[in-house]
Amino acid sequence: MKLVKLLGLIVSIALAGVLMLGPMTGCGGGGADQSMQTKTTTTGQELQDLDAAYKKGVITEDEYKDQKEKILDD
Repeated sequence: MKLVKLLGLIVSIALAGVLMLGPMTGCGGGGADQSMQTKTTTTGQELQDLDAAYKKGVITEDEYKDQKEKILDD
């Protein structure tokens, strides 16, 4: 009976820790190679978003040009 209570306590503590920290996300933990991440947007969509940010004045012309070059190089 003591063993059942102890196991219940351990499970409760572990569950509380998961709930407080939230779900663990990531790809293989720390040090994961980010070059292996899957791209979720298309190049065209990235360029449209960049253009919209520039036209709204969110980024400068230099930032626009730099980011556009990076997008096209990828």
